Amino acid sequence: MSRGSLHGLMRRKSTIAFLMTLPLLTMIIVLVAYPAGFAIYLSMLDRKMTKFVGLANFARLVSSDRFWILVIQTCAYALIAVAISAVIGFAVAHFVHNIPTKGQRKWRGMLLVPWVIPAAMSMLAWRLLFEPTFGAFDWGLEHLGMGRIFWLGEAAWARFCVVLVTVWFSAPFFMVMYLASLKSVPQELYEAARVDGATWWQRTRYVTFPMMRNVIAITALYSLITTFAGFTIVSTLTRGGPLGATQVLGTAAFYTGILGGNLPLGATMALFMVPILAVAATFILRGIAKRGNEA
Repeated sequence: MSRGSLHGLMRRKSTIAFLMTLPLLTMIIVLVAYPAGFAIYLSMLDRKMTKFVGLANFARLVSSDRFWILVIQTCAYALIAVAISAVIGFAVAHFVHNIPTKGQRKWRGMLLVPWVIPAAMSMLAWRLLFEPTFGAFDWGLEHLGMGRIFWLGEAAWARFCVVLVTVWFSAPFFMVMYLASLKSVPQELYEAARVDGATWWQRTRYVTFPMMRNVIAITALYSLITTFAGFTIVSTLTRGGPLGATQVLGTAAFYTGILGGNLPLGATMALFMVPILAVAATFILRGIAKRGNEA
């Protein structure tokens, strides 16, 4: 290749963009593509990892009623936790947005604490709060004349606790994303709506939501993926108990593959998260693209 043609090639924006993203692409291939490919390979082996069994592990899971209960539990947990986190994050973002500018930094710092603290440390603190013998929650209930609750020992209460802690951990992320989006909404739109006599709800519905919908969608998608594939909260708080009532695909894959010594079946469980999350991502991203074309 001549020097002139090489210089012309380097001047093309597409070539420059590709060369600039090449380190990131290489990192993605090394850190994402290889482990994913190895997981697919593992899922096609028998328990001893000495014999190729094809899709036998997938067929075993699909034919198991207990596995489908696990899938339903995981979907319900992720959807409920993300929905509540989004609502609380939106409400808190509006609260902070309406505070005078001088006080916003202090409130942002305080409200981000749950998201900044390492999850494993905060989950241990929550376990102490839920402790039935000396935990703060049961101590407070007892002093109010109410009976103690075995928070992590009863299925319904354990599910409630897992969702509660997940919302506590996730809501600050929604808050900071929505707050940044609220800052970008032109104030002239709100002023025009006020002049037209719009109520607070009408301004929120016809001004705030349309201007923030892409941020809302992307934030919900990211949180849905991290919550669905989450491991730390459930593993540290309940270890999937009692009797599997709070078990999710991430913890089930770990306990089956690592602790149970069946790596192929554990990899198969983990891979089942991919099509479910792919459907959710396609639905959300298609909605964003459709709204972009309409605009």
